[in-house]
Amino acid sequence: MRKLLPFLFLALSTPAFAQTPPAPAPAPAPAASQATAAVYNYKTPKITRGEVDALLANPDTVLFVDLRRPDEISRIGTFPVYLNVQLADLEKALAFIPKDRKIITVSNHAARAGKAGDLLAEKGFKVVGAVGSQLYQEEGGTAVRVIQVPVPTAAAAPAQK
Repeated sequence: MRKLLPFLFLALSTPAFAQTPPAPAPAPAPAASQATAAVYNYKTPKITRGEVDALLANPDTVLFVDLRRPDEISRIGTFPVYLNVQLADLEKALAFIPKDRKIITVSNHAARAGKAGDLLAEKGFKVVGAVGSQLYQEEGGTAVRVIQVPVPTAAAAPAQK
């Protein structure tokens, strides 16, 4: 009987090892893209590259009010006829914005631009639209690199004492 005990144990434990593998985990749901995640809720129309390029054909009639920080402008680029004003300072800068030009507000993806466009339109400016500079470039447009950040050189470094 003692010799049969290991075989009996093995026979009784086999069903525990013969389990079916667990079902594979379901695939994760695809993440929503950033483009669809951002909702544009402004009265100022969001304009396309073609509309921007058409307005740039007459640069003396248009002004881009770029609401981005200087580091964003230097890294991404901007448009040839622009005024840089931070969104928080826009109301203080109204006297510097000409009312005789068509205004296009600019930010990276047009959210700040839409908000600024609505404010400027309420104040009597001729706002024709808002544009995202990164969206403009994704559509094939070319931004102007107006600010070149100087690269530090060894000669420009202060001398060590």
